[in-house]
Amino acid sequence: MAIALFLLNFCWWYAFAFWLGDQPPQEYSYILGFPAWFFWSVIVGTAVFCALAYIMVKHFYTDMPLGPDPCDSAADEGR
Repeated sequence: MAIALFLLNFCWWYAFAFWLGDQPPQEYSYILGFPAWFFWSVIVGTAVFCALAYIMVKHFYTDMPLGPDPCDSAADEGR
């Protein structure tokens, strides 16, 4: 899922950066002082994909302990 999110992020960036930014700089449109291609590909893209990464981790990944397994230590004590 992380690789799919990365590929989607790259496609988002590529689409906005090269489709909106393929004209001469004199013809750019600007949003909040940034060229539209930069605003949509970098600024909005970062916010969107941070939110998607948060949703992915929150809903699809499971929590797992990183310490020693308590079942293993109980079995070792019986030896």
